[in-house]
Amino acid sequence: MTTFDRETLRALADEGNERALDRLADLAEARADVQELSDLLDEGCLHAGELLTRRAAAARDLRELQRIADAGYDEASEVLDRLLGGSGG
Repeated sequence: MTTFDRETLRALADEGNERALDRLADLAEARADVQELSDLLDEGCLHAGELLTRRAAAARDLRELQRIADAGYDEASEVLDRLLGGSGG
């Protein structure tokens, strides 16, 4: 996989490039930068929502799952419902 510098990706993302937003999320995930992932989700990056949901589900962090769902990543609601329903593991 080719890596690009964060500044270039940020510039592309600021111009509306969703793929660049996804790569920024991958970089943030690699650094375990949950705050940047949250910021990217707030910008509409669904890939960041997916990564955050995975983390929150693994930690069984119900509040974080609700926050992610409220930020617009619907799959977090599904994971939250499964955990609350007792079928999440």
